[in-house]
Amino acid sequence: MKTMNRRTLISTVAMLALSATSALAQAGGKPMKLTLNFLAAAPNAGFMMAKQMGLYEKAGINLTIEEGKGSGTTAQMVATGQADVGFADAPAAMQLRSKGAPVKIVAPVLQTNGFAIISLAESGIASPKDLAGKKVAVQPGTAQTILLEAILASNKIDKSKVDVIAIDPAAFVGALLEKKVDAILGGADFHSIQIRERGFKVTDIFYRDVGVPTVGLSVIARDDRIKADADLFRKFVEASLQGWDAARKNPDAAADAVVAQFPAVKKAQVLAQFDVVNKLLCAPGATTLGKVPEKNWAVSYDLLTQYLGLPKDKPITDYYSTELLPASALACS
Repeated sequence: MKTMNRRTLISTVAMLALSATSALAQAGGKPMKLTLNFLAAAPNAGFMMAKQMGLYEKAGINLTIEEGKGSGTTAQMVATGQADVGFADAPAAMQLRSKGAPVKIVAPVLQTNGFAIISLAESGIASPKDLAGKKVAVQPGTAQTILLEAILASNKIDKSKVDVIAIDPAAFVGALLEKKVDAILGGADFHSIQIRERGFKVTDIFYRDVGVPTVGLSVIARDDRIKADADLFRKFVEASLQGWDAARKNPDAAADAVVAQFPAVKKAQVLAQFDVVNKLLCAPGATTLGKVPEKNWAVSYDLLTQYLGLPKDKPITDYYSTELLPASALACS
């Protein structure tokens, strides 16, 4: 009898412990993992801001944020179920989906890319036409490089008149500073900031402003997981966009949120990046955060099918969804 009572007691204690653990898990919200596009920085700061503000917790989400290793890798992690949501360049997610991966864009946060033709202000390069007769450094295989042909075509520039030079990433910025080249094709939120930090004045000609407004960094998720719990993903998107709205209005607080969650990050660099990031949150013609104008999707599709090898067997609407965007949208201005 004593043995039975002891077993009953142990069983009861175990059940109570399990119940308590379950209650704690529910109190913290449903677990979700977000994988960023790359290292924590201004281009993904809105998520850290939302977490710092308690917006995910309020939405019933216990969010873990991890740094990424590039948009392509992040998209693959979402496709294979290693992350519930990802933050990746739209073209990377679209290319993966075209190969059969069940990933879909549900909220374009940076509605246009941050690619730019970067030159020293003293060079006098103010438009793509000024590249004629100039040396332009590129990194082979990058989207910036592949889309150069689209820029030249959009601006009616004879590509034979532009001297394109492939340069190793390690020497990319140095080639411009040492005036071995007249311009580089890179990221305004990365390469330009490196140059400015060294005391140089820079001119950025954004791809989006010269005919190549491909959709930028976006929230992506698996089709089946969205279908299984659409409300959860809808709450995640809403909380994230609220975080981004707060971040763009208070970059200093957003930078603090990034550093608080990823202490290795330098606040000054995050703040410098916001000068560019805030220009990308809304595409020309957009009225709300997270919703790209349909014409921009169409242009992106045309550019990606023509220059980046995206097949034409599916319509552009197969690659993204607006169904998870909040009913009360946050205005661009």
